[in-house]
Amino acid sequence: MTHDIYKIPNCFSKSSKKPSIPIQVFEKGDFNAWIKKQNKHIQQQVAQAGFEAKAQSALTILDKDGALSCVLFGLNFPAENLDTASLYKAIQTCCAGKFLSQNVFHIESLHEEDVANKIAIGWGLGAYKFTSYKKSTDVIPTLIWPENIDQKHVNAVLEATYLLRNAVNTPTNDMGTEAIADIVKDIAKDFKADVKIIKGDKLLSKNFPLIHAVGRACTVNEPQLVDLRWGKKSYPKVTLVGKGLVYDTGGLNIKPGSSMNAMKKDMSGAAHVLSIAYMVMALKLPIQLRVLLPLAENSIAGNSFRPGDILPTRKGITIEIENTDAEGRLVLADALAYACEDTPDLLIDFATLTGGIAAGHDLPGLYSNNDKTRKDLHAISDEHQDSVWPMPLYAGYEANINGTISDIKSVGSGRAGHIEAALILQRFITPETNWVHFDIFGWQQVGKAGRPAGAAEMGIHAVFHFIKKRYG
Repeated sequence: MTHDIYKIPNCFSKSSKKPSIPIQVFEKGDFNAWIKKQNKHIQQQVAQAGFEAKAQSALTILDKDGALSCVLFGLNFPAENLDTASLYKAIQTCCAGKFLSQNVFHIESLHEEDVANKIAIGWGLGAYKFTSYKKSTDVIPTLIWPENIDQKHVNAVLEATYLLRNAVNTPTNDMGTEAIADIVKDIAKDFKADVKIIKGDKLLSKNFPLIHAVGRACTVNEPQLVDLRWGKKSYPKVTLVGKGLVYDTGGLNIKPGSSMNAMKKDMSGAAHVLSIAYMVMALKLPIQLRVLLPLAENSIAGNSFRPGDILPTRKGITIEIENTDAEGRLVLADALAYACEDTPDLLIDFATLTGGIAAGHDLPGLYSNNDKTRKDLHAISDEHQDSVWPMPLYAGYEANINGTISDIKSVGSGRAGHIEAALILQRFITPETNWVHFDIFGWQQVGKAGRPAGAAEMGIHAVFHFIKKRYG
């Protein structure tokens, strides 16, 4: 696996000898004062188009000879990371490839660093396209780096996002358990992190019976637990755990064909925590970082685990298998129990656990056993326009996951599957551990500017900024 998985296309330039077309970016209240100062030629074009600089709206302005002279664009207030993806798309749509290759663009007015960063991030997200199997002939518009910008921050965010999207969009035949492990090794080499991997039958001797059980039926993608560590031991311990099911057939409770089409995305949890870890290491946050990725393929063979099986776990709890398609909670159970043995100051997991649709496809559910952590994370998610939705670890549903001939069941008996899945995970968390669980969908169904159909990041900016604020 090469570094191409998080390589940003050449959509930025420090400077250029090519003609540069100005982009006038407006925040709330800026436009009305600006347009009054412009000549009638510009005012007339604005009036004819009905342009009011509303959020994510763009207008190309022509000079008296019909040539493109500038671009007007409206930002959200406060600005959002995806805003200028719409600007990028508008420019790419209205300008021919030859014109784009002969010209560049620049931001006309100075913006504070946070806004400038988001302008650049949106441009970079607008340039994202998954081209591993179908090359694109699109010419990429080039933006001269805005003034007053933190290029290191922008590059880290974009590279982490490209890493996530490309990993999830890549089909399982090229993104199996070994491929993911190779990506982790590459990143660890870049940032001087340590990596240990336990795979195959060694998972049994090292006491990870659930990860082994879920993945043992697949000989092509051997189950494994990837363990990355980075940062000074004197720093606060933050552990990230990500569900890494590279494909999910449903096991013996096999999914219908239509439900398998996007199951390459079942390793999205692993991609999410790896993306956050990339930002943490690239920007050198003062934490002791650990990343645990339980990787497996839930396949079908003569040695598949079965409905009705009662399996041991690392924590010593027995679990009865109600449905082999509820496998994510199993691999996470062993990984979370292992994480707690290291007494982290903060433990966060991401998983496509239940389809992640308790709050819709675009709003991941946030669970935590710590009220302050839950409230702070929710507030920061809104502050950074990366919304997550608090869900309850409702004790009244605990009885739904209790077993009759085992300690617990792998599926609750009530109607609150999203909450019951989180309660199952909580049984593997030590009470004193500050724990957060994200149940995500991880997929964009339709697609929009800067977020095309396919892999979609959810909550990574909220978690990164939460870690930065609490420990940075």
